[in-house]
Amino acid sequence: MRTIQVPEMIDEQKFNRFHLQILLCCIFIIICDGYDMFMLGTILPSLMAEWRITAVEAGLFSSYSLFGMMIGALVFGPLADKFGRKKVILICTVIFSVFTFTSGFADEPTSFGIQRFVAGLGLGGVMPNLIAIITEYAPKKLRSTLVAIMFSGHALGGVVASMGAMYLIPNFDWRAVVWLGALPLIFMPILYRLLPESINYLMTKNKKSKLVDVLNQVNVDGQYTMNDNYVLQEQLKSEMKGFPVKELFKKGRTLSTLMFWIAFFMCLFVMYGLSTWLPKIMGGAGYELGSSLTFLVVLNLGAVFGAIVGGKLADRYGSKRILVTFLVIGFITLTMLSFKPSMIMLYILIAIAGGTTTGTQIVTNAYVSQYYPNEIRSTGVGWALGIGRIGGILAPTFCGILLDMKLSLQVNFLAFAIPCIIAAAAIWFIQDNFSNLTEIRQEKKLI
Repeated sequence: MRTIQVPEMIDEQKFNRFHLQILLCCIFIIICDGYDMFMLGTILPSLMAEWRITAVEAGLFSSYSLFGMMIGALVFGPLADKFGRKKVILICTVIFSVFTFTSGFADEPTSFGIQRFVAGLGLGGVMPNLIAIITEYAPKKLRSTLVAIMFSGHALGGVVASMGAMYLIPNFDWRAVVWLGALPLIFMPILYRLLPESINYLMTKNKKSKLVDVLNQVNVDGQYTMNDNYVLQEQLKSEMKGFPVKELFKKGRTLSTLMFWIAFFMCLFVMYGLSTWLPKIMGGAGYELGSSLTFLVVLNLGAVFGAIVGGKLADRYGSKRILVTFLVIGFITLTMLSFKPSMIMLYILIAIAGGTTTGTQIVTNAYVSQYYPNEIRSTGVGWALGIGRIGGILAPTFCGILLDMKLSLQVNFLAFAIPCIIAAAAIWFIQDNFSNLTEIRQEKKLI
């Protein structure tokens, strides 16, 4: 009988067909998630005109959705650690797809806002679990890169939403943009078949036959059988009991957990504030709606590029160093945008801003997913995203107030620049010596 140290075996694998399968499933879901979230910014001007609402009232739609996302992340993250990540991912995908589609039939603000809140529950629940399952199965050398590639689909969803809105709104109306949110429902049978369950869940629930099948896909040369003994490093430490949130504050992780929450709060404030109000801010600066939507496309394309490049650099040089650098660049870029540069420079700066704000948030997701051990990974990511959503909730309404006050372009952009510096400081104070990777290295030395 062999004893298989499962995490070590997964760490040592090369990227193969099984990893690609998981990556494509997660990319598809996160693109749909991103489309659902970012399409609101493309239709807000239409909603304001049709329902005759103010910028503050329109900003509340995004806040409702983000409030739902906060609750979804806080609840579904821990639930997935206990009941399986695959189940939670699929359930959450159905929730946000159905309620996004039905919100297209709303004929007044209240009904639309309620449905955006419910859709937000699914949006918030799916994100931490997609990050966790990619982190769990990814080879060690590619972990940040694969999480960044996967999560860059969120920004790509924003590109699809912006480009789709350019065609759909003039030729149909805003409802057509919303109805496209039902697309994931068509692919649910495929996702159910291809997406694997969490290794941690399969082992703790003693589903050995399914575990063997999955591990033989992870390592096609492993020839694993029911007679082998499979061990998780977390099982050697202790059996987690009760609600796993308390584990985030044990073994010296308290300060780092709080710093992650502050960093996520600031990053998501910038991310959702820009994605919701950039078209309106640029429209107020004298650009037409078509040009303003183009700025949103450039912002999200920059985010995709920044996420992938940032993930590669993080794998090579360390997440903390790259994140702090990117956030400082983000501060400088957003400050420069406030002075209304030439058109070419404007596009360049917006792309850099996307790469160093939304792109940075994506790399931060990879960082936090590796910081915590597998048994509390969904909880760690879910609570960081959930607390961070508070920043996302406040941003659209706060920025709507600034717009209603008719303040200068400089003030509008500084509202996004300053949080970048605060996030950089929070990342700097994260203590890597208490991370999951450090614990694993220490265990290997003892063995």
